[in-house]
Amino acid sequence: MYILGISAFYHDSAACLVKDGKIIAAAQEERFTRKKHDYNFPINAINFCLNYAKITSNDLEFVSFYDKPFLKFERILETYLQYAPKGIQSFLKSMPLWIKQKLWMKEYIKKELYYDGKIHFPEHHFSHAASAFYPSPFIDAAILTMDGVGEWTTTSYGVGKGNKIDILADIKFPHSLGLLYSAFTYFTGFRVNSGEYKVMGLAPYGEPKYKKIILDKLIDIKDDGSFKMNMEYFNYPAGLRMTNNKFNNLFDGPPRKLESKLTQREMDLARSVQDVTEEIVLKIANHVYNETHQKNITLAGGVALNCVANGKLLREGPFENIWIQPASGDAGGALGAALASWYDYLEKPRAVDNNSDSQFGSYLGPEFNDDEIKSFINDNEISFKEIPNEEIPNFVSKLIAEENVIGWFQGRMEFGPRALGSRSILGDARSPNMQKHMNLKIKFRESFRPFAPSVLADEVSNYFDMDTVSPYMLLVADVKKDKQKAVGEDNKNYFGLDKLKIIRSEIPAITHVDYSARIQTVHKETNELYYNLIKKFNEDYGCPILINTSFNVRGEPIVCTPEDAYKCFMRTNMDYLIMGNYLLKKGDQKNKIEFDDWQKEYELD
Repeated sequence: MYILGISAFYHDSAACLVKDGKIIAAAQEERFTRKKHDYNFPINAINFCLNYAKITSNDLEFVSFYDKPFLKFERILETYLQYAPKGIQSFLKSMPLWIKQKLWMKEYIKKELYYDGKIHFPEHHFSHAASAFYPSPFIDAAILTMDGVGEWTTTSYGVGKGNKIDILADIKFPHSLGLLYSAFTYFTGFRVNSGEYKVMGLAPYGEPKYKKIILDKLIDIKDDGSFKMNMEYFNYPAGLRMTNNKFNNLFDGPPRKLESKLTQREMDLARSVQDVTEEIVLKIANHVYNETHQKNITLAGGVALNCVANGKLLREGPFENIWIQPASGDAGGALGAALASWYDYLEKPRAVDNNSDSQFGSYLGPEFNDDEIKSFINDNEISFKEIPNEEIPNFVSKLIAEENVIGWFQGRMEFGPRALGSRSILGDARSPNMQKHMNLKIKFRESFRPFAPSVLADEVSNYFDMDTVSPYMLLVADVKKDKQKAVGEDNKNYFGLDKLKIIRSEIPAITHVDYSARIQTVHKETNELYYNLIKKFNEDYGCPILINTSFNVRGEPIVCTPEDAYKCFMRTNMDYLIMGNYLLKKGDQKNKIEFDDWQKEYELD
């Protein structure tokens, strides 16, 4: 039995196909349209899922949409009425899409898919809960979901047992940890719904100077982690901006303008809201533990992508085990909706493998075989060298050791915001220059942004203060003391972005200024070629770690096709690109593909 899950019309539209409870395929619409965070109906992602399974919409037993549009519309109307006439501009801007499409979702789905079957509408946070619990390796677990807002709910917790999920309590709009964080994202000069991870990355450069103000003025946190926000300082319930002038007065002036110079204020604001977020997450988790008596916890919702808070929860929280949905944002709602239909609505039995989850490394997107890649290369007269599969690890590891930057395009594309060794840009973590080089010359992004390490799973505890797996790059831990380098007296007085000048460990390119790293453990069972590459690098050069960053430039979605990969390769200062068995050297290319400058084609975020 096939069930198609869909998320659409808010942020990161996506589709997921499930067959008899098994996740078959999943992808975000942005990867096909090349519009970052594309919120439109994910017809391209849907077609990919159906084509991958070699079925049509007539073969679907259910279509499951990730929230209840009428309930969400009720919240929007009630909110606008409460704040009227203040929100009239925002109201007029949002209504056409609701009237034309969102309110008629059942009819819209039937029309777009030529589908006349059953359609299921689980609530938004139930979809998040299902995406967290059902693919996890736990037969029983607590569930915590945190995001901006669904219909009304912004935070919820419950318990999953077998094939059933019970939501026990929630916090409702406008009180939202996700929207609090987004307010500071806006105020520090980044784009809401895409720049939150930049705030997280900026936080270690600052001090929690504003934490007391946040706790005194903006949010009242109870011992159980529940909270209430002071809406006098926020404009998001009915306005087009996140914050207002009262917020400006609290924090020493207006919001930073997009693309303007970062100051110590933004760094201190980022650190302050990050500290508050971690405090809330830990308090809620302790309450959930006391209420549910579970040893395992699963997480989803946009806040669950805050890997610094996740790492702190793992280290300091009461739970023995933690599993986080790798596509924790709205895209993962499509996956959760499909699984909710199978397990909760249809009450199908659920079995688990205690040794692994059922998301298959989140390698759920399109793949391209050597014949398809070769056809693209030949059609465009691209210079290449063919490398036998068994020789790829040796060949590429040598190039990386020579401080080349490699575009790595192999296997099925990842589902979720992280590149996990299928659509990745790789570099040498030992290089003191690679972090700056890759940020400014490859990714064309802010110099403060840290890179993540891919580390062999059986080596992670030798390099990091972590003794668990992190296959989805959703946990942060410190580099071990014996791998750190002492900061000299001359360097101790560095502040802000000057901290980047200090070499802090044996693997400086992935060591953040607070000695932390956002870790991906690599497992042979889920990505054998990538595992073998890092293993070979370790054997030859004594380091089981590579830099892994997503194969894209700033403002662009992660690449999907060979053409996407080649364009990104040619736009940047990458040295080599390997797609399947075909290695492309930058100096050998005589580009035959026309494309605009990426900075014009993609809106910076």
